[in-house]
Order: sequence, then structure tokens, then C-alpha cells
Amino acid sequence: MDVQLTTANAAALEKELEWFRLLAAARMQQYFQQTAVEYPAAPDLTEDISVYAQIIKHYSMSPAERVIVLLALIPHIRPELLDIFFVKNATYDRGFTEFGGIKGQQHGGFLPTGETAAFLLATDGLQQRFNLTRYFGPDHFFSKHHILHLTPASDEPLLSGALNLSQEYLSLFTQGLAYRPDYNTQFPAKRIETGLSWQDLVLEPHAMEEVEDIRTWIEHGTTLLHDWGMSHKIKPGFRSLFYGPPGTGKSLTACLLGKTFNMEVYRIDLSLVVSKFIGETEKNLSKVFDRAINQQWILFFDEADALFGKRTQTSSSNDRYANQEVAYLLQRVEDFPGVVILATNLKANIDEAFARRFQSMIYFSMPGPEQRLRIWQQSFPAHVALEDKLNLEDVAFKYEMAGGTIINVVRYSCLMALKRGDKTIRQKDVLAGIRKEFGKDGKIV
Repeated sequence: MDVQLTTANAAALEKELEWFRLLAAARMQQYFQQTAVEYPAAPDLTEDISVYAQIIKHYSMSPAERVIVLLALIPHIRPELLDIFFVKNATYDRGFTEFGGIKGQQHGGFLPTGETAAFLLATDGLQQRFNLTRYFGPDHFFSKHHILHLTPASDEPLLSGALNLSQEYLSLFTQGLAYRPDYNTQFPAKRIETGLSWQDLVLEPHAMEEVEDIRTWIEHGTTLLHDWGMSHKIKPGFRSLFYGPPGTGKSLTACLLGKTFNMEVYRIDLSLVVSKFIGETEKNLSKVFDRAINQQWILFFDEADALFGKRTQTSSSNDRYANQEVAYLLQRVEDFPGVVILATNLKANIDEAFARRFQSMIYFSMPGPEQRLRIWQQSFPAHVALEDKLNLEDVAFKYEMAGGTIINVVRYSCLMALKRGDKTIRQKDVLAGIRKEFGKDGKIV
């Protein structure tokens, strides 16, 4: 947590909350006493450096839009401000319909709805109420940038829906930091990162050149689209297919791209996301894309052939629906404005129709003897010694292994050294580790 960011947001929000308190009190006075009131002016945030103020200024939010944001935010930070709406209509022995609001399952306070916003803002009749609904339409920046939304129950009026602030903006408005979700039932993707650097990635020269193309896009893509006026000719974002044997650096490359450009990398394991139940796969993937659409994230789809495999003949309704799922994901990938990387062990498993949609297709080959030697040499801790009879060059040339497999052997042999209480890596432990790894694939050393 950045204390300075939190402090700046708190100071800005104290002003906003006091403004909201005065505004709500004035509206109540106008409504119940039928008297003219003077509504307080919104605080001037022009010189405010908080993240909250910067977002308000970035979107040039009107006072009405700021009120809506505050309504969605207040239950999280000062719920007692909404207790003013807990007024009983004595005539009908119930709350006032015009105040809106719903009751939460555990939250004891007043949860505002679109009706609450309408009560505060649509004070002069239906025209203002009709205008208010535009704030919750798909073309407004609230929706486009996933700031907040209304969630009415099925077939119920739009403004009866609860005002929900997204987790991303709740985090920005309070902590001043971007929200970093992790794997859960509502977000089937896991953030991945690495402590390694580009020097630790060993690839064939042509593969590294292809990776460099992705780096170039991340660095200059926005300039190409907007400053060079190409946004109407090419789709935003970059789509790449990584294919090759396991352990050859596909995940590491994605992590290094994220690390280089300060972008979060989220891995979606399609073998876990794909559901046998109709509609569930799209629902699972929508949760990821909807959350990522305005984030500087790299989406890394592992085991991509689980959904991007060759499409079947539509001999049954199940086949047709499976193909619809594939078409849905393909469309979301094409429309995603960020970087999408699909990874698979076998390119042959990917439908050719999909392959044409990628900007690059990078083959991560098994490292050759010289590359394996380099991986062996840089994988052991700097402070350990190698037994005299342990010749890494011989090991590298004799045993064909991917980089990830070599790391497993290094880990095993280092643990054996720790178990003995010394810092010498012995040949017998390295060979034992190789036998273990080969045994996983049914190979005999």
C-alpha cells in the first residue's frame, strides 16, 4: 500500500463526502418542506493531486456524474451518510419508493440504486429522469470503461438496479493503486510473474526476433493507431501464438514482456475454463475479458488447443454449440485491445482459420546442445561448486532437455547438496535428477 496515495485520496474524498452530505440534506429539505433550496457547489479539484481527483478530471465529470460515483462509493467508505434515506412513509407504513435502495445480505446500511440517483438529480420532472438514464447506457464512459453499472433484477426497471462500483475503481479511489485480482470463481485467471530477466531466456535467434516484434508493438502500437491514423485500418491489440514442447520458455516470455513494460500477466488455463455445460464457457471467459478490457494486461491462454482446436463437423446440436463457443472466444480475442498470447504444445492442434488471425506465430523449439549448455551454466546458484567430474558440456550434449526440465534437475541436485550440508553439486545427483525427469515421459537413461 502506498501511504501517500491513500492519504491524498482520503483528503479529496473528505471534501466530496461533505459536499454529498450537504447536497442530500438540501434535497431532503426541498422534498419534505417544499421550499426552495440552494444546492452546494461541487468541490474544486483542479489542483488536487490525488488519484481520485485525477480520474474525475480525466473524464471531465459533471457534478451529476460525481454524485453517481459517490453514491456507488459511499457504502464502501462511509455508509452512515446514506442513513438519511431510512425514512418511513407513515401513509403506507413502508420506506419511500422514490428513495430507491435495497437491503444487502450482510450489509446493514442503505445500498443505493438508480432510483436514489434519480431522487437526488432528477428534481424537475420526467425530462431529467430520462436524461439520467443515459449515464447508465452502453455509450457512457461509466460503462465503456467499467467504472460502475446498474444491476437490476430480470425484467425489473433499470433504475431499480443497485449501483455497483467496479473493484478496479474502488481500489483506485481508495488505495490509489490498480486492483490486482487473483484466481477465484468470479475471475478464472491467475496473475503470473518472474524474477528472471531476458538474459535467462534462451531461444533460437529467429524466435527472439519474433518476440522483439511483440515488444515493438507494446512500445509503439498506440502511436501507430492514433498518431499515425491507422486505427480505422487495423484492429487494436496484438495476438500471438506460442507453440512448442513444454518447458521451452512460452510462459517465461509472456512474464518477461509484462515485467519489461510494467504490465500484469494473467494466465487463463483453458483446460480448466472450458465447461461441458452450455453457456458456461462463454460466461467464464467473459469474466476475464470484461475485467481486462481497460487494463494494461497481457492475457496468456495456456493449453489453447482445449478450445482453439480444429472445429468439428456440425453433426449434432452439441457440435454446433461447441463451434459457437470457439467463434465467441475468437471474436473476443480479436476485439481485445491489449496483448493476447495463446500457447499450445502442438501447432497442428490449432485450427488454420484461427492461425490467420495472429500477428505472429512463434515456435519455441527444444534447445540445441549449445543452448542447453548455456541454460545449465546459468541455472546453478553462483555460490555453489561443481564436482570435478561433473562436466556440464558432456551433460548438455548427451541429454536433450527443455529449459524447464533442466531447472527441475538443478533444483533436485541443489536440494541433495543442502541435504548433505555442503555446497557442492555432484554428478550422481545431476544424473539422478535427469533419470527422474526422463522417467516422467517413460524414457530410460
